[in-house]
Amino acid sequence: MNLAIHGLAGEIRYTQGGSLLDDAFPSLKADFVMANPPFNQREWATPAILEDVRWSHGTPPENNANYAWIQHFLHHLAPDGRAGFVMANGSLTTMTVAERAIRENLVRADLVDCVVALPPQLFYTTGIPVSLWFLDRDKASSGERDRRGETLFIDARQMGRKISRTQIELTDEEILHIAGTYHAWRSENSGQEYADTPGFCRSATLDELVAAGMSLSPGRFVGAPESEEDEIAFEERMASLIDRLADEIAEGDELTQRVSEGLARLGYEL
Repeated sequence: MNLAIHGLAGEIRYTQGGSLLDDAFPSLKADFVMANPPFNQREWATPAILEDVRWSHGTPPENNANYAWIQHFLHHLAPDGRAGFVMANGSLTTMTVAERAIRENLVRADLVDCVVALPPQLFYTTGIPVSLWFLDRDKASSGERDRRGETLFIDARQMGRKISRTQIELTDEEILHIAGTYHAWRSENSGQEYADTPGFCRSATLDELVAAGMSLSPGRFVGAPESEEDEIAFEERMASLIDRLADEIAEGDELTQRVSEGLARLGYEL
């Protein structure tokens, strides 16, 4: 539907299990990937899929598919390919063991090119704020600035204009400003020079990301006001607590099921 709406053509293959469980293009290597996957998808996995070759940077947790989608896109990139996709903000800071390990592996492999924090209420179906991730397998591409060991952070949370009571949209000028900032950072021939802008954009090194606990929240790097820093810290703690709670609920359900099955074998009901 998205392809049709935007006047694009493409080969579409439907599979019973969907892209994660039944990859319709297992051998595809793309120059560019653009995607808007479902956020925080629960109970997405099967035991067999957790052994899939796509999870080269770590096995994603069974109760959240965010890092499965991220690695799915990465797996399908050519050696110099790039990916851009929308992702729930929790993915930037989640401290669950599996997700934090995958994020750290992606950062240390120098694959995270740019992260853009967006304002809330951009979608029809949810008001949650989201972020844009950009991955690049080759940050030293010919004809561009060598950005190995660096990641660009852009904080666009204050952008957008209301178009209804529950929705906003970015203006053309704001979109061009965000895109122009990225191209100035990456390109030798963008027509403008890149410079860190307090409160909006900053190029951070791997050492700085390590010092930040591998958080990829743009507000931490661009110099958000103190009140916003407090909000970011709260959001990070809340996201971590929610992830831990989800893990514990899932573990509790599994234990309950095992106890129930054991009692049933003895002729009792729970």
